Amino acid sequence: MNKAQLIEFMAGETGMTKVDAQKSLEAFMKGVKETLVSGDRIQLTGFGTFYVDARAARKGRNPRTGQEIAISARKIAKFKPGKDLADSVQ
Repeated sequence: MNKAQLIEFMAGETGMTKVDAQKSLEAFMKGVKETLVSGDRIQLTGFGTFYVDARAARKGRNPRTGQEIAISARKIAKFKPGKDLADSVQ
């Protein structure tokens, strides 16, 4: 499902217009982004948790040359599904 399909689904489920569904989805994504940038986490009971995790610096290899390269440390966004979501997918 892509963003347009999700907007169409949201509009159909809620009775909102597609424009309103798009605004709602964009507001949700903005809220998630701003929260993660600030270092906080978002917990949606039954659905899952969005959070930021740190990746340590490590050494990798250039697959073309085999030369060892340094990969710097960085922060990444992660999502851990909640029990209800995980159970429904199985």
